[in-house]
Amino acid sequence: MKLVRTIAMLAALTASPAFGADGPAWGDWNNDLFAHATAKKRFVILDLEAVWCHWCHVMEKTTYADPTVQELLSAKYLPVRVDQDANPDLSSRYGDWGWPATIVFAPDGTEIAKIRGYIEPERMQALLKAIIDDPSPGPSVGEAFEVKPTTSAFLTKEQRTELTKNFDESYDDKLGGWGENQKYIDADSFDLSLTRAEAGDAIAAKRARQTLDAAVALIDPVWGGVFQYSEAGSWSHPHFEKIMSFQSQYLRQYSQAYALWKDPKHLAAARNVERYLTSFLLSPDGAFYVSQDADLNHDVDGHAYYALPDTERRKLGLPRIDSNLYARENGWAISGLAAYYDVTNDPKVLAIAERSAKWVLANRALPDGGFRHGDKDRGGPFLGDSVAMGQAFLDLYAATGNRDWLTSAAKAGDFAATFRDEAGGFFTSKTSEGKAGVFAKPAKLIDDQILLARFMNMLNRYYGTEAYREQAAHAMRYLSAAASDMQRPLPGVLLADEELAVEPTHMTIVGHKDDSRAQALHAIARALPDRYKRLDWFDPREGKLPNPDVEYPDLGEPAAFACSNRICSFPSFNAAELQANVAQMAKLKPARAAQN
Repeated sequence: MKLVRTIAMLAALTASPAFGADGPAWGDWNNDLFAHATAKKRFVILDLEAVWCHWCHVMEKTTYADPTVQELLSAKYLPVRVDQDANPDLSSRYGDWGWPATIVFAPDGTEIAKIRGYIEPERMQALLKAIIDDPSPGPSVGEAFEVKPTTSAFLTKEQRTELTKNFDESYDDKLGGWGENQKYIDADSFDLSLTRAEAGDAIAAKRARQTLDAAVALIDPVWGGVFQYSEAGSWSHPHFEKIMSFQSQYLRQYSQAYALWKDPKHLAAARNVERYLTSFLLSPDGAFYVSQDADLNHDVDGHAYYALPDTERRKLGLPRIDSNLYARENGWAISGLAAYYDVTNDPKVLAIAERSAKWVLANRALPDGGFRHGDKDRGGPFLGDSVAMGQAFLDLYAATGNRDWLTSAAKAGDFAATFRDEAGGFFTSKTSEGKAGVFAKPAKLIDDQILLARFMNMLNRYYGTEAYREQAAHAMRYLSAAASDMQRPLPGVLLADEELAVEPTHMTIVGHKDDSRAQALHAIARALPDRYKRLDWFDPREGKLPNPDVEYPDLGEPAAFACSNRICSFPSFNAAELQANVAQMAKLKPARAAQN
């Protein structure tokens, strides 16, 4: 019987679409779910979906409308449906299995099956029957491994070599991008390649530019905005959902690429993402929405809809926009807009970013410096909201020199530190999703550790506070151990390791903030190509900088300085001088490979 169930579960991993009618009545996720399941002697089936998800809609209209599936669910299961965007804890725990993600639990909260993507009715019938016959965990439920943090906060040379090998081998030399089936720009992979390209790595530059050129095919030529990904090993078969994480990422990365290569295509791509973001996903209050659906409805899917021109689209109506206002998504948007502002100097873009930040501070801030996710959260607080907003505040500080943003970043960092588990790493949520089974403790997401390590490292660079560096090191000790047990590319771990080990490019503008000459120098510094940089604006009237690691002379006129390892350049008074000084200081930074 175990063999039969195993075959049914494996078969459920493949998919083909059909159409159907109504689905079952779904329950909500709550703390008493498994107690209720135990009392009723029922399995729990979790449908973890997204508002924007095409295959979630198809599965609702086919699989869950199937009479046999409904009979099986009614007889032996408690069906629960959850919006993954609204529930970062469940989304983090099961992100590798969606979307949609179908998770089946025993009444005691232990996992029985985890299925990725669309499951057609016949396969779902087989899966549900097999679990009823034999509820022991299937092949999708691997043994949980315990991460025992390393003693060092840095990767070993051997680990860096292996992770770099895995990263390089994941690149698709023919079509561009990392990975072969689904085509999109992987955020960490591109950031690592851009970092290498800035250091003169020709292969990394070629890969980054090839990927950027290919990914333009994912940008909607009518409204702008980027589709989530393309399937079938091609850049020309998109899934049409437009999700905030991708809008903000592509806006930032095309902007940073333009700073480095000055390719008009990169700036045009960034502009097309920005115009969608600020036209379709910007609420009247100044905060950003979450996403826009891939399809208009069950009858008009994205393939038909997005092939139409603007007027024809609008005659049919707009695909649904998820109008929730989450702190995390707004933090992402702010960071993307700040990067775009850095290379365009467009004051309207900066004003939109700052208005969003002020809205989040007014409407999502917690008393102790962190942020809740939405207006009414089921769980939390969640680490991702405070880290995303903290990073956004750092980006606004670099974009403006306004120390209030730096103060807000520090408060977010102090709150994020309270998610620390002394046994290693940081929890994704302050509270677990349940009380039984796998939910006895909150999850720890690898991506959260990476983001927190990089954010805390930058707080340390801006403040010179050892406590922030220790938080970054705590996350890195967990990542270093986890990386040894994970057989997949982890470019984010390489990034976090390098940033903790090597100082960022440090530029400081010295001059009054109402002096047009100082403003011009700051604009030059913002636009210089360096993904990993610390940018300060020292106005003597405001007192010392939060990290006064360098004393700057008063020259009687505004000047810019580039520093490395506490050694600073001669003052710069124009773009050519500052660019030359930054390049000279970069030569003084030790390469990561030359260390341990």
